Amino acid sequence: MARSIHRRLQSSAAVALLAVFGTTTCLSTAWSSAATTTSKNVASAISISSVTKAVDPTAIPLGDGHVTSKPKVNYVDSCVTKFSTQAGGAFRDGPWINLMKKTWNSVTKVAVVGTVRWSNANYLVSSNGTRRQISTNDLPVDHTTGIFPVGSTDPAFNYDRNPNSIKAQSFSWSLPLSPVALKTPKCLGLGLIGVLNDGVVLFDALDGEGRDAGAHETLDSYGGHPQQSEIYHHHAVPSQVIAAASGSSTLVGYALDGYGIFVERNSSGALLTNAQLDVCHGRTSKVLWNGTVQSVYHYDATIEYPYTIGCSHGSTKA
Repeated sequence: MARSIHRRLQSSAAVALLAVFGTTTCLSTAWSSAATTTSKNVASAISISSVTKAVDPTAIPLGDGHVTSKPKVNYVDSCVTKFSTQAGGAFRDGPWINLMKKTWNSVTKVAVVGTVRWSNANYLVSSNGTRRQISTNDLPVDHTTGIFPVGSTDPAFNYDRNPNSIKAQSFSWSLPLSPVALKTPKCLGLGLIGVLNDGVVLFDALDGEGRDAGAHETLDSYGGHPQQSEIYHHHAVPSQVIAAASGSSTLVGYALDGYGIFVERNSSGALLTNAQLDVCHGRTSKVLWNGTVQSVYHYDATIEYPYTIGCSHGSTKA
């Protein structure tokens, strides 16, 4: 019975992940009006090399140990480099993790059960002068969440017994419309590093023990879960959002230094890989930004660690 439940849980997430690597099917989304304006696809706005081999979603390189105190490709430049083994989170590796090959399978990974809808979700993006104003109560505006705390009958309970609940928050930021790059990138602190256009905040790729959170922690079908302060969050851009981003570039969120987080694809529809990105998991290319197509720096969402942001490229005081 447990195996049957496991297969049903995986179906929607697996379809979304496979869509990333085949002919992409555009899924319907219900962004807020402000997010819709800035999230349009830019057809033929960029030219990305298709030489780099796409990452296999059934054998994603495991990010364990890829924590550094200075910027480095494939790593998280973390302000915290010492972690506790008693920080909570997953207490047992799931069968989707292959420690021998140092990979994990995102298609077969268990997801926390549940389809909880949040009718009071609120997310707003606006601009005023040189600043972008963002506010959210951290509840998803266009998708459901799993049931938290994780129940004892949930297959995820066998690996990660998350005891936390999801609670509405009150977050607001004033970010520069035109971010300024730092001379030297800064490390990321534990906690919030950005917000996605589903209204949910974004954390870096590490769990409380300094491991690859995407691989180890059991998340719901949209890649989210709450931490001890009841803050629901993502560690990566949900697979459904990546699958829906069918154009050459799509804005899917904002980092707290003001830079955009994009999903970019080459002419064949394949996602960018780490080999095409810099130490902060970003690059400069033509994207739709502040209403016009322009060549600007931005972060890129990938399915490989560190998933969204590896270090802070810009100044929050710009």
